[in-house]
Amino acid sequence: MRIALVNGSPKGKSSNSGVLLEKLKPLISEGNELSPYRVNVKPLKPEQYRELNEADVLVLAFPLYFDAVPSHLLRMMVEMEEFRQQKPGNPDLTVYALINNGFYEGHQCTIAADIVRNWCSRCGFRFGMAVGHGAGEMLSSLSRVPLGKGPMKNLGRALDQLSGAILTRSSRDSLFIQPNFPRIAWRLSATYSFWHPQAKKNGLRPKELRKQPFSGEL
Repeated sequence: MRIALVNGSPKGKSSNSGVLLEKLKPLISEGNELSPYRVNVKPLKPEQYRELNEADVLVLAFPLYFDAVPSHLLRMMVEMEEFRQQKPGNPDLTVYALINNGFYEGHQCTIAADIVRNWCSRCGFRFGMAVGHGAGEMLSSLSRVPLGKGPMKNLGRALDQLSGAILTRSSRDSLFIQPNFPRIAWRLSATYSFWHPQAKKNGLRPKELRKQPFSGEL
């Protein structure tokens, strides 16, 4: 079975989407051909669209952008739809989504999962399922923690179900999870070890992160 693993993060392999794909690979590699793709500012080549269109399984891994799909990945999806209209490809191609977001709650990924589902309907793909993971910025720091252990317990269970669905090319209910880690501890660690340093790096003060530029104007 040919499985295309599409990293839709602008950060590439070192991204949280890359971490999720690396965790998934060992669960689906036996007897299958895994082909990695990276979608960023550069559009895919026609040959790559042909390969994706003829794959048996397509796994889209991406970070949540404004509750939706990142623009460069959305462009790829639109171009893939156009390609599909001209060349039908594999009629049984099944799509799975692996989404991470910066909020703690995994259900924040629900709308993005629905977008992928609707795109599958437009393209004539089968939608398998989605896994939405909250607190995505934790993933890179947990990359060496075994699946199913400590804060990776929920992710281990979710990837077991996802890999089972992929290997049987079946559809299952989507899962929206968060790490096995207290929300307050995540909030404090994310604020002081990630969000504030990122703000400083971009010339902002912490209070500017809480601004609501559109409040009172609607």
